[in-house]
Amino acid sequence: MSAWLLIDNSNTRTKFALGDADGLRPWRTWLPTDEISTATLAKLLDQVSFSGALVASVVPAKAAIIEAFLANLCPVHSLSAASDLGIGIEYPNPRQIGADRLANAIAVHHSHGAPAIVIDFGTAVTFDVVSAAPAYCGGVIAPGLGAMSDYLARRTALLPMIELAEPAHAIGKSTEEAMLAGAVIGYRGLVREILARLLAEIPGTPAIVATGGDAPLIAAGLTEIQHVCPNLTLDGLRLAAIRNLR
Repeated sequence: MSAWLLIDNSNTRTKFALGDADGLRPWRTWLPTDEISTATLAKLLDQVSFSGALVASVVPAKAAIIEAFLANLCPVHSLSAASDLGIGIEYPNPRQIGADRLANAIAVHHSHGAPAIVIDFGTAVTFDVVSAAPAYCGGVIAPGLGAMSDYLARRTALLPMIELAEPAHAIGKSTEEAMLAGAVIGYRGLVREILARLLAEIPGTPAIVATGGDAPLIAAGLTEIQHVCPNLTLDGLRLAAIRNLR
């Protein structure tokens, strides 16, 4: 069976995968989004075989490069609120919904039903709600964990860059330990409070699913998060490809 090329064009990294109607295939790779060009795409995809491509982008300038490159190779679909999603949309201006957020909503509905909340820990952390209808109905955007901790190091003279990990104690015994506790424990507080407010507004008992690079670290200390799904966005793109590329 021929595969589709699935591209998650995010702010920091652009992830590439192959998938078909049965699931994601083992091949995965990525490029720094700043390095996306015709030349880097040609080198990356030189030996990769696919019959169509589905692109989810939140970086329009890079999406234009990707789509122009692929247009000479295969049918290309750019995921948007106008796509066949398999779920409805209850949102005043659907064009404002990021394609990655739509992919997450598609995937969580397929794998965990509705209602559901997806928390995507990326450059920004996004909370997206799928109602029981099922329909995408909105969410929350907050600064990502990495962005918050990097900001401290960039904007202060004496605070260093830190590598995020589970803090041993809440009371830091060094500058690095204190920053780590503030980042990880503090960020869990942010997530817990946003979840509490969302749950108060959502009828029923939603599944709560996390994805993104920092999901395993933050979810380890939050019993509210029921599932961590590293490939949720890519699987949402695969499911969208079934509907929009056949």
